Amino acid sequence: MNKYDGLNRAMVEKFAPQPGSRPLLPQMNDKARVALMCRMLFKEGWNEHIAGHITYRQPDGTILTNPWELAWDELTASDIMTVDHDGHIIEGDWNITPAIGLHIQLHALRPEVNVVIHNHTQWSGIWANLQRVPPVYDQTGAHCGVDLPIYNEYTGTFENETSSGSAAEALGSAKWALLANHGALVVGKDLRQAHLRAITLEWRCKRAYEVELAGGGTPLTDDEVAKVAITDENGFPFCWEAMARRELRRDPGIID
Repeated sequence: MNKYDGLNRAMVEKFAPQPGSRPLLPQMNDKARVALMCRMLFKEGWNEHIAGHITYRQPDGTILTNPWELAWDELTASDIMTVDHDGHIIEGDWNITPAIGLHIQLHALRPEVNVVIHNHTQWSGIWANLQRVPPVYDQTGAHCGVDLPIYNEYTGTFENETSSGSAAEALGSAKWALLANHGALVVGKDLRQAHLRAITLEWRCKRAYEVELAGGGTPLTDDEVAKVAITDENGFPFCWEAMARRELRRDPGIID
C-alpha cells in the first residue's frame, strides 16, 4: 500500500466538489457532453486535423462516439453517433472511424472503463515519437500519478509489460499510454476523470519538453507525485465545468 493512500482518501473526501447555489452548467444530455469534451480537448492539444476518437459507454451498453468526417473543434451534440457494443451504427448521420475496434475491445475487457480517448496529440505525441516517458516537473503534471507505459504497436509490445499484439490487452489496468510514433491513449470511468487524465498528460509532456529545452531540471519524486495525485479518482473539482463553460461562451450552439 502506498504510504499516502490513507491521506489520499481523506483528502478526496474533504475536497469533494460542493457546488454553490448557482448551476455550473446548463442542463444537457450525454451527446452534448461528448461534443463539449471534443471541443475542450482540441484546445488542449488533442487536435490533429480530423484524427482522433472518443467513446463514452452508456448505462444501457450503447456507446456514443464522434463521427469520422468532422474535426473535434466543429462538433455539436447533433453530430454525435450512437453505436452498439459491437461498433455497429444505431443512430447518426455520419460514418465512424475504422479504428473503433480498439475502443470496443477496451470497453469489453475493462468494465470500469466507460470513456476511451485517442488522438495524435501535440505534446504527448513528441514523447511518443521519442519513445521516452516524460518526467513530472510540477503539481499540475502530477495530478494523475507517475506511471506512464509506452506501447509500440508496430512491434506489438508494451515497455515493461508482457508483449501483446493487441493494444487493448497490453494496456492492462493502466489509465493511459503513449503510443510509440503515433499519439496518446487515455481511459477513464467517466468524462470528468478522463478529461483530467487527458489534460494532465498534455501538461506533463509540455512542461517536460520545455524544461529539457531550458537545460533540464529536477523532477518530482514518486512520493511527491503521490501527494498530488489525489484528484485522479474523481477529477479535479470544477475543472471539467470551467473548461466546458469556456467552450460554451465561444459557441453556445455546441449542445444543440
